[in-house]
Amino acid sequence: MNPQLKGVEKLEGTYLFDIETSAKALRLNRFLHGLTVAANRTLFKDNPDAAFDQAGLSAEERKMIRELDWAALIRYGASFFCLEKLGRVRGVSNPEMVAGFRGETLDEFLKTRRVPGAR
Repeated sequence: MNPQLKGVEKLEGTYLFDIETSAKALRLNRFLHGLTVAANRTLFKDNPDAAFDQAGLSAEERKMIRELDWAALIRYGASFFCLEKLGRVRGVSNPEMVAGFRGETLDEFLKTRRVPGAR
């Protein structure tokens, strides 16, 4: 292990994205990034199972996507940038997604931000 990463597992909310995680989540990240292609978005919206089959996604990967389990997806190794593609297709904003990473509602998350006009 990289000595700079020693103890990273003790930092709550930190999920190491190393070569092992990258390899495990490669199929998932390719599927998510593929949502930038209109035909893939249409297939996913119209027939998610066919899109999942085409990508060869596992039952676990399919479940996380169906449930929009943002925390599970990021822990699994989904790239944030690829998750943004899923968020756009499903109508989920970045703040909503980040709230999901933290196990919070959007309102709970916004209360932790110093944003003018935030709830």
